[in-house]
Amino acid sequence: MDDHPVLLAGHDLVKHFGPLQVLFGVDVQVRRGEALGIVGPNGAGKTTLFGVLAGTLPASAGSVHFEGRDIGALDAAQRCRAGIARTHQVPRPFLGMSVLDNVLVAAQHGAGRRGGAALALARGALEKSGLAPLATRPAATLGLLDRKRLELARALATQPRVLLLDEIGGGLTEAELLQLVALVAQLRRDGLTLVWIEHVLHALLKVIDRLVCMDAGSVLAEGEPHAVMADPRVVAAYLGGAAA
Repeated sequence: MDDHPVLLAGHDLVKHFGPLQVLFGVDVQVRRGEALGIVGPNGAGKTTLFGVLAGTLPASAGSVHFEGRDIGALDAAQRCRAGIARTHQVPRPFLGMSVLDNVLVAAQHGAGRRGGAALALARGALEKSGLAPLATRPAATLGLLDRKRLELARALATQPRVLLLDEIGGGLTEAELLQLVALVAQLRRDGLTLVWIEHVLHALLKVIDRLVCMDAGSVLAEGEPHAVMADPRVVAAYLGGAAA
């Protein structure tokens, strides 16, 4: 992946919430076509980093570049239109709407499509996420796995160049998790650039090319996934001193 151009990068990112500092000069680079994993203990700053990259949180200092352009002045909606999409740890569908209509909203507002083009984009996202048979179902009737698939479909309907996945495996049974991992792996094979925060390590390691471990708002280690997980600093900070 070293010869692939950098698609998304955060440079010396700092984030304060009042007097509390959460990010301390974080540098992260995402190369076009790769799957980058991010791990770390609770409170490491992982989701805050996603917020800063996606534009839902302004950086206190540092810069974010997408395709070589400084996008610090762009809000989340503008970054989404540019090609940066994200999912959230807890799916937030419009419960009173059908599965298809949920995804159609993303195609219209996230990708700026209208009419038949929006509908085709939404249906394509449902196919990729395995939800096409449930298109007419009310979102409120979905179980957790299908709500996570819907969260993924809504992100795909924005036509992302890079997709930020925030702990999509949380709360699933092992069988459900394997289904979701298969979906993510297929997106990876299709060439979509992925950044995936996940606590379920064996799921993450099935997909990613490179791994970043964060701790206390800083990058602790990065590189080949198994080498990072074997790093004594990572073992101490993330695994509590016992290798997995």
